[in-house]
Amino acid sequence: MAATRRKSVYIDFFKPFFDFIIALVMFSIASPIFCLLVILLAIANSGKPFFFQPRPGKDERIFKLIKFKTMTDAKDAAGNLLPDAARLTRIGNFVRRSSLDELPQLLNVLLGQMSLVGPRPLLVEYLPLYSEEQRKRHFVKPGITGWAQINGRNTLSWEKKFEYDVYYVEHASVVLDFKILLLTLKKVVKSDGINSATSATMEKFTGNLNKKNGNS
Repeated sequence: MAATRRKSVYIDFFKPFFDFIIALVMFSIASPIFCLLVILLAIANSGKPFFFQPRPGKDERIFKLIKFKTMTDAKDAAGNLLPDAARLTRIGNFVRRSSLDELPQLLNVLLGQMSLVGPRPLLVEYLPLYSEEQRKRHFVKPGITGWAQINGRNTLSWEKKFEYDVYYVEHASVVLDFKILLLTLKKVVKSDGINSATSATMEKFTGNLNKKNGNS
């Protein structure tokens, strides 16, 4: 039987209000940096400062995620995109390491598609690969930062990352959100967990084959 989402006055009513107000203030304060990065990244990426991609949100509804574009579209002779590390520009590397690539997602928050805190929105192609337990991560709006991000980010295995996501869904509160936001600031300053152990970005999730506990 599929899991059902628990009702929460905080998640369903107060959290969206807090998200909108805080995101509006943050975007207003960061607007000079936002405009500067738009110019620099447009120069580095042939006029393309933004990266748009469909991602599943709350209840697996699809929306377009907005991020700063940190990699070029450079391809090899066969027309395939070069590895991430080869396409990462110098300004893009700085933007990623400082987590400024997430700044445009404040617009997703203002549009009601995301929250400041929640499980990160992943690729649409992962939806059929989740176990029922992992699918719980979509019971709440995805976040710019989350419990997994402050506990390892891209250095975590996919299984551990999903465990943290589900923990957040089941324990979300104003106290936990405040703790995550404070620890996120610390992580940003230290640039912790940006890369995985083997690549410039996180390797793709390939599903739960050969795993136990209710996986397909």
